[in-house]
Amino acid sequence: MKKRIRRIVVIAVVLVLVLAAVAVAFPQRLLCVDSGTAQADVIVVLGGGAAERPERAAELFTNHAAPRIIVSGWGDCTINRHLLIEDGVPAKAIALESQSRNTRQNAEFTVKLLREQKASHVILVTSWYHSRRALATFRHYAPEINFYSRPSYVGYARADWPGRRYIGHIYWEYPKLLGYWIGYGVCPF
Repeated sequence: MKKRIRRIVVIAVVLVLVLAAVAVAFPQRLLCVDSGTAQADVIVVLGGGAAERPERAAELFTNHAAPRIIVSGWGDCTINRHLLIEDGVPAKAIALESQSRNTRQNAEFTVKLLREQKASHVILVTSWYHSRRALATFRHYAPEINFYSRPSYVGYARADWPGRRYIGHIYWEYPKLLGYWIGYGVCPF
């Protein structure tokens, strides 16, 4: 019996080490979700990141992926709105959700606006390494809405990570995924 338990423990440890190695070596395969071309009622830009998120949303808006944009995130929404306008998005096409301070609140507070607008198809724009958790969180809080992920890819190449603070964001995403799964029931898969 002890030998069998020891074998199970060894297999579990090896499995965890292999998964950890894959997570470190290929984070884009685990963290990035891109739904591809999609048409939607609204684009939701999540706060955080840098200028790459509103830039990506403006690109999608210009390509007629959706006629409206909601900018979500306390402190970021005003700056991101300004960047969207600079990139050619009309001010009247932009709504703000300015209360949320994390991804869960982005979803909870923005979903209220989406339901008020009767949106059924929504494109989420965030950084590539945040896209899996963001998509899972929005789907968790509004399973009746079809969400698509169209992340920005700034810092995607491994060579771009050092010196740009991406590496910390990338690797912190793993414990955040686990925390959202355990704490809020948001399954990332």
